[in-house]
Amino acid sequence: MRILAIIDPPSTLKPQSDTTVAILDEAMLRGHEVYICEITELWLKLGEPGADVRRVQALSRTVAPAMTVEPTREAQPLSHFHAVLMRKDPPFDSVYLQATQLLEYARGRTFLMNDPRGLREANEKLYIFNFPDLLAPTIVTRRYDVLRAFMAEQGGQMIVKPLDGFGGSSVFQVRAEDTNTTSILEIMTQSEHRWVMAQRFLPEIAQGDKRILMLGGEPLGALLRIPRQYDIRSNLASGGTGVKTSLTPRELEICARVRPKLLQDGLHFVGLDVIGGHLTEVNVTSPTGIQAMDRLYETRLEAKIVDYLEKNAPRSL
Repeated sequence: MRILAIIDPPSTLKPQSDTTVAILDEAMLRGHEVYICEITELWLKLGEPGADVRRVQALSRTVAPAMTVEPTREAQPLSHFHAVLMRKDPPFDSVYLQATQLLEYARGRTFLMNDPRGLREANEKLYIFNFPDLLAPTIVTRRYDVLRAFMAEQGGQMIVKPLDGFGGSSVFQVRAEDTNTTSILEIMTQSEHRWVMAQRFLPEIAQGDKRILMLGGEPLGALLRIPRQYDIRSNLASGGTGVKTSLTPRELEICARVRPKLLQDGLHFVGLDVIGGHLTEVNVTSPTGIQAMDRLYETRLEAKIVDYLEKNAPRSL
């Protein structure tokens, strides 16, 4: 099987934490041919989508560089590959949007994980509104007065974050009595010119938030991310610590509720973020956490992902 992963520059991949490294390493161990390209190396010629790709020579999960690739690029149609994995990290900007539009022309010619239409529809912050009964009180607005009124309704504090943020960046706990609140709201909304998400502050975050990886609509693995001292952000990229966990009945209910929508939108591999029994985000662009889970549970979850690719990729091209 030939696999193409659309990624950030190979030099940015982290050997001991990057999920893409784990997936591609497992694929190579099975004898599959693995190639990569960056998002700007996609192209479309006379309706045929393709990319300038490089073959991966070696992968390391211990020391940098995580990935060694051939120095020369070759132009290949996407139909040359049995599976194409979109693993470019956020933000979801105009370049990312246009890349998903190019990938539309690969539909039916290869297995796309995740589906470009689903990627466009599933803003990682906004997608949760498909499941209003699973949420804590949450609004999206750019207006100061609406934000302050919401904060008052939530007892005088709230969480504010940008719609295009990732890895815990620019997430603030805002309090009504804080003299910095006005400045924070000005910066976050760019003086009421940018939408932000505001959510009820959930004190359960002190005990951590749960990252649940979903594959084919089913739970693949989970870990509890504990924020470091003096921080509300539990993302591993922001200094959080991952610990073993199990899924509660409420969390299994959340997984079951989102499953049909994920499958409908072609979102094969996603990460759900849950705090105190509330769905807070659905990560679809390049969900991570595999290597941390592997170390905690002494498993190789990436094997199940490659199993999934082998099962869903076209048998012949």
